Amino acid sequence: MRWTIAARPIARELVPEDFEKDANPAASPALREGELRVAVLMLSCDPAQKGWMENVAGYAEPTEIGQTMPALGVGRVLESAAPGFAPGDLVQGLLGWATEMVVAAEAMRKVRDEPDAPRLALGLLGSSGLTAYFGLTRIGVPQAGDTLVVTGAAGGVGSIVGQIGKIAGCRVIGIAGGPDKCRWLTEELGFDHAIDYKAEKVKARVRELAPDGIDVLWDNVGGQMLEDLLARIARKARVVICGGIARYQQQGRPPGPASYFNIVFKSARMEGFLLGDFAEDHDIGRDRLRKWLAEGRIVQRDEVVDGLENAPQTLLRLFRGENRGKLLIKVAQ
Repeated sequence: MRWTIAARPIARELVPEDFEKDANPAASPALREGELRVAVLMLSCDPAQKGWMENVAGYAEPTEIGQTMPALGVGRVLESAAPGFAPGDLVQGLLGWATEMVVAAEAMRKVRDEPDAPRLALGLLGSSGLTAYFGLTRIGVPQAGDTLVVTGAAGGVGSIVGQIGKIAGCRVIGIAGGPDKCRWLTEELGFDHAIDYKAEKVKARVRELAPDGIDVLWDNVGGQMLEDLLARIARKARVVICGGIARYQQQGRPPGPASYFNIVFKSARMEGFLLGDFAEDHDIGRDRLRKWLAEGRIVQRDEVVDGLENAPQTLLRLFRGENRGKLLIKVAQ
C-alpha cells in the first residue's frame, strides 16, 4: 500500500483529496547497485511536506503528481545492494507513505537499534530535536537570565526549544493555542509562562510578562504574531526564524512585518536557517540531546497514530494545530 500526491495545495489548505491511495502498487524492480529495499516502520509529519508538494521548498528535490508522498521515516532494511548495509539494519532518512520503499543507501543513516528507536530517531534525536538544538544554541545563543519567547511552542520543535532554553538558564514564555496545551507547557515541560493566543492578546501579555523585552525570539509562525513580537524585542535581541505556519494557507506571498526596522533600533539580529547548515555537527547535537534525556532534563513527547491508512488525516491535523509534541505515523512494528 502507498499514498501518492494527487494535487498541489498551492495557496490553500491541504485537503484529503490531495492524496490518492494505491492499495496494490506494482512490485518494485530488482535493486541496482547502491540501493536498499526498506520496510517502513514509522513516518514523521512535518510542515515542510506541504512545501514539498507545492515544489516551493528550494532545498528539496521537486515532486511529481503520482509519486509516493515523501516523508522522513525510519525503516528496516529488507535487502541491500550497498556496502555497509545489511538486512535487519535500522535506517533513517527520506522515505515515503508506503509500506516498502527502494531508496539510495547514501541517503540513509543507520540508527541505534534500541527501545523506542523510531520515535527517538524522528523526534528528539531527529529533525525536530536537532532543529531546536542548533537553531537555539548557534543562532539564538541563549544566556542565563535571557527572556526566551517561543511561538508554536506546543509543536514538535517548539516544545524542545523551550526545554533547551530552560537548561540554558532562560526565562521561557511559550505561545500556544488552547488551555490544555498551555498547561502542558508549564506543568510538564517547565516553561515559566504560557500564553493562549486563542484567548489572550499576545502583544499585551508579552508586555506584561517581559517588561524589559524579548532577548531571544524563536518564531515558528510568522504573520501577525511575528509582527507583534518584533515590536517587543530587547536591545541586542536574537530573532530565530524557523517556520511560517501563518503563511502555509495564504494566497500569494505574505507581507513582510512592518516592525522589521525595530531590528535596527534595537541593534538586534534576525536569521533563518536550515538543519542542513549544521550537518557536520549533527552527531554532536544527538549526543547532547540523548544526555539531557537520560538525565531527565528534557521530556520526549510525541503522538503516534497507528496505520498508514490514516496518513492524510494525520498530516491535516498538524496544520490544524491539533497535535501536542511530535506527530508520528506508525506503519509497522
